[in-house]
Amino acid sequence: MKFIVSSSLLSKKLQIIAGVLNTSNTLPILDDFLFEVNKNELTISASDLETTMTSKVDIESTDSGSIAIPARLLLDTLKTFPEQPLTFLINNSNQAIEISSDYGKYKLSGHNGDEFPKIPTIDGGEKLDLSTQILARALSKTIFATGNDELRPVMNGVLCEFSTDDITFVATDAHKLVRYRRSDAKAAASTSFIIPKKPLSLLKNILPEDESDGPITIQYNDSNAFFNLRDSNLVCRLIDGKYPNYDAVIPKENQNRLNVDRQSFLNCVKRVSIFSNKTTHQVRLKVSGSELQVSAEDLDFANEAVERLTCQYDGEDMEIGFNSRFLSEMLSNLDSDEIVLELSAPNKAGLLSQSPGTASEGEDLLMLVMPVMLND
Repeated sequence: MKFIVSSSLLSKKLQIIAGVLNTSNTLPILDDFLFEVNKNELTISASDLETTMTSKVDIESTDSGSIAIPARLLLDTLKTFPEQPLTFLINNSNQAIEISSDYGKYKLSGHNGDEFPKIPTIDGGEKLDLSTQILARALSKTIFATGNDELRPVMNGVLCEFSTDDITFVATDAHKLVRYRRSDAKAAASTSFIIPKKPLSLLKNILPEDESDGPITIQYNDSNAFFNLRDSNLVCRLIDGKYPNYDAVIPKENQNRLNVDRQSFLNCVKRVSIFSNKTTHQVRLKVSGSELQVSAEDLDFANEAVERLTCQYDGEDMEIGFNSRFLSEMLSNLDSDEIVLELSAPNKAGLLSQSPGTASEGEDLLMLVMPVMLND
């Protein structure tokens, strides 16, 4: 089997799907890329058994066949080449691979492509065409809030709720929660499933910035989700389990409402948190009238910092503590110049949102951060 391919195009495609590969695998074949040649089209696949990603590349060939090629060796070799055509010559009887470039020849051993795990296919299931920009935005706003708790795997993914009225993406790690809803996208039937963080991060990296490639097609059944773009596909196994009732933890009565400049607040929290306790990362917000006081202290080292910001506040005077890392993360993931922080009590969650009129049409973004106990 023989084919000719552009070195830079092949390298670019391989680097995208290489994110699927694990550093240690139980099956040696999972350290390989699967190359499937069908005349002038090459389909490359990478898998970790849970997630499989495929990408198509145009090549010159009259042959058909498959071969599994060691991923790390091939990636490291391709990185060193400037743009040029590479000729791959594969001996199907012993899986020997010879790559010819303008500089010389390189020989390596591959494996039988038939040993590579079969890529799941979808039978039946539901289907949704979604704007790539909407999906990219939903993922960028939620992935950071997912957990890493092996005992609660459902929190290590993003909950997707599709209905005939809207679509909702939710992520939480029990300390913070993000709900991203779009009323300008709908599904044919109501359903919900949890997608792991890793495939969503990979998907986010391949979504085009514009709509030139058309929408992305999402197909899903009880066990897998399939994402189909023009020349790339991603299949992942869904997380099995029941997602926590996130609606129950969102406080409904928030009579205290604070409006403040987002960037000033973020910079203030970052500076003040340097002086906070390194275990709790606690910052204290004290709000009264049109002044917001942000403070932190580390009693073990006698470190202390206090800053004041002007704000608009409608409500009772209040003191509340937050983990500065969670607060900074959320403020960094909001876009508007001004943000709204809604509070009900010092022991109840605070709600962060963009100031009214600044969100994209059809977009509803809500972030929740749990308070930490203030030590007086």
